[in-house]
Amino acid sequence: MESIQEKLKILRAQIKKCDSAVIGFSGGVDSTLLTQIAFEELGDRVLAVIGSSATLPQKEQAEAVALAQKIGVNYRVIPTAETDDLKFKSNPVDRCYYCKTELFCKLQEIAHNGSYACVFDGTNHDDLSDFRPGLRANAEQHVVSPLKNAGFSKDDIRAVAKFIGLPNWDKPATPCLSSRFPYGRPIEKKSLLQVEQAEAFLHELGFHECRVRHFDKTAKIEVPSHKLPGLVTPQNQQRIIEKLQALGYVYVTVDLAGFTSGSMNKVLPRRNGQTGS
Repeated sequence: MESIQEKLKILRAQIKKCDSAVIGFSGGVDSTLLTQIAFEELGDRVLAVIGSSATLPQKEQAEAVALAQKIGVNYRVIPTAETDDLKFKSNPVDRCYYCKTELFCKLQEIAHNGSYACVFDGTNHDDLSDFRPGLRANAEQHVVSPLKNAGFSKDDIRAVAKFIGLPNWDKPATPCLSSRFPYGRPIEKKSLLQVEQAEAFLHELGFHECRVRHFDKTAKIEVPSHKLPGLVTPQNQQRIIEKLQALGYVYVTVDLAGFTSGSMNKVLPRRNGQTGS
């Protein structure tokens, strides 16, 4: 098994081979590490692109911009319109495919117009064992995934990010807001904003790792199991109910199983050994 140092050498070699690149930059630890290393190797021949849409909380977009500025890389914020795509809005199980196709098409256009040699994304090796319909868009749009190709796992990425001092090395995964909706339920901009505001309120209360699953008039809150007692204290209980009902929810529930990444995927059959994301 290759060491992290060996994987890092492979990663740097891949990046240098491309000579110049546009990077899909979300501000998560994966794309942040990729952007940092790419900037070290290619300097101004790297452009980090942040996709702005209703599926990305404004707080996450602001943090991505701040990270790009901290790294020193050239960056651009562009609007993406997946929420206008009827196929995406209908929320099929391969919803992510349509979202990634929208983003990668725009990244390829930017790369072509700016004479960049490659388009990179932050997919890592662990993603291959997960249910990731967006990976089909990667292949179709000829997107290069240097972290995946160098064999980086999520743990590898966090270890390197911590070692080189990236501020978000331990940031929890923050999938787009559309992941809060049961498959087959339409995704509307007003509902995305509703979820964003509900989760932002929970963050203010100290529940930084949480999800508000959207079931029309019902909000189902997920926090880590050890945080459940704090969630349902009389004071928090009343404040949460009042806030979420003010946002338009009629019923406010708590998942006693605790926070589970990709819990909406539990309804899907296992696919070639893949599980939910």
